[in-house]
Amino acid sequence: MTLSLVFIFLFGLVTGSFLNAVIWRIHTQVPVWQGRSMCPACRHSLSWQDLIPVLSFFLLSGRCRYCATPISWQYPLVEIATGALFLLIFNFQFLIFNEFSIFQFLKLIYLLAVASSLIVIFVYDLRHFIIPDKVIYPTIALTLFYTLFVWVIEHWSLIRNLTLEISNFEPLINSIGAAILASAFFFAIYAFSKGTWMGFGDVKLALLMGLVLGFPGIIVALFFAFVVGAVFSLLLVFFGKKQWESQVPFGPFLVFGTFLALFFGSPIVNWYLSMFLP
Repeated sequence: MTLSLVFIFLFGLVTGSFLNAVIWRIHTQVPVWQGRSMCPACRHSLSWQDLIPVLSFFLLSGRCRYCATPISWQYPLVEIATGALFLLIFNFQFLIFNEFSIFQFLKLIYLLAVASSLIVIFVYDLRHFIIPDKVIYPTIALTLFYTLFVWVIEHWSLIRNLTLEISNFEPLINSIGAAILASAFFFAIYAFSKGTWMGFGDVKLALLMGLVLGFPGIIVALFFAFVVGAVFSLLLVFFGKKQWESQVPFGPFLVFGTFLALFFGSPIVNWYLSMFLP
């Protein structure tokens, strides 16, 4: 078990390094598959010693080996965050199932892929105030495919025998219904404010969140996204970092809420309901 945890954390660090490259290449419109990794400042190709996740940053004292330009703290922070999230996802999967079948392994890969996309969205929206279509659309497509694939596998015998009932469609209705309602709610805000309160990227992100979380997870995610977003914005205004009319990207808060609901949604809902049930 310990060896598995070490491996998944190291895999997360390496993936985080790749996600940093994806974030930079999307912004500079350089294809991910084109050329070697390079310094964003001097564009010098990086050697393997410069690409060791986290370690290279500190060995180089946070500066490029070739031009001495400071390296953003984004790089080690994204790598560490990705490793930690991969570890959390793996732990939750292992604790739930105690052993892996092929379907549980596929779910793990799916969750790691979605988490990677959400990390890119978090950082990109935080830095550039936009949620990249190159990330959100493929992730929505992946989530839709995975949701339908799991449903078909779980109901294959009923499908083959043409014995499906309305109740069998509940998982699909839960996921797709949550996606439609969440995105419709954000679209209403976007349309009413003419894009000043909410960007259209947030509408697409809400669609993805609903597909991933379903009900009641989407409610938990949106509740904490709005609460944390409001508190953070008030703190920025209080300390003079932002004005009341300043824009603050909401995507990072939606991503935070998604991860919170993914890991702790059920306990939070059960705790809330316990206050009203005898």
